[in-house]
Amino acid sequence: MDLRLSGKRVLITGASQGIGLGVARGFAAEGCHLVLAARNGAAMQAAAPELRTLGAASVTVHASDLAAPGAAAALSAAAGVVDVLVNNAGAVPQGSIDQIDEARWRTAWDLKIFGYINLSREVYAGMAARRSGAIVNIIGVSPFHPTNKNIAGAAGNAALMAFSACLGTGSLDDGVRVVAINPGATETERQVVRWKARAQAAFGDENRWRELTTNFPLGRLARVDEVADMAVFLASDRASYVSGTMISVDGGSGSSR
Repeated sequence: MDLRLSGKRVLITGASQGIGLGVARGFAAEGCHLVLAARNGAAMQAAAPELRTLGAASVTVHASDLAAPGAAAALSAAAGVVDVLVNNAGAVPQGSIDQIDEARWRTAWDLKIFGYINLSREVYAGMAARRSGAIVNIIGVSPFHPTNKNIAGAAGNAALMAFSACLGTGSLDDGVRVVAINPGATETERQVVRWKARAQAAFGDENRWRELTTNFPLGRLARVDEVADMAVFLASDRASYVSGTMISVDGGSGSSR
């Protein structure tokens, strides 16, 4: 299927690893111009040759901390015309309300929650002026599985879900689509480190971590490319009638509680 994305300019945050880098690979294969942003500039520079080999029309790297004041405006200005924005940067620490103090809570939300909101605001203006564009927010399923052990993450993700729905409901009037993807547990580098720690504690062998994931659908975590492929499709004209909604990539676990 031709997604008609060739030559589009795609800004991806959190692009140095994990789902963000996987999304970059997906858009590279479609022949897009990639604008990558994350705090780890060296990692993105290291990934650039692979992305060009996959088919990226160009790769531009911006080392940016979107939690910093003015960072969203600066990144938007540096990126120029953006046809697709994929918000993906940020990770909120797990823990109960007594374990995450105000400073940690605010620091995490400044990057993920306000990072998404501020960059969307900046990029949306240009998209609306051109009456063309798509914003894809990578969020997470934690609000569907509430637990006191992930209170800051679930609350923040719930806010981003509402933000995406509200912005995407009226955005078609401006020629812009806004969608959200909620990945379930996904086999990213960061998540594998956590699973290995659990396997070490449970079995005394970190290499047995996959044994702890057999209760997930299909007996495994989601692959990064399974999330990335959804992002690429939703950003394309093939999803032109989709806006203001959320797609869960969780193997159906959200509906099988």
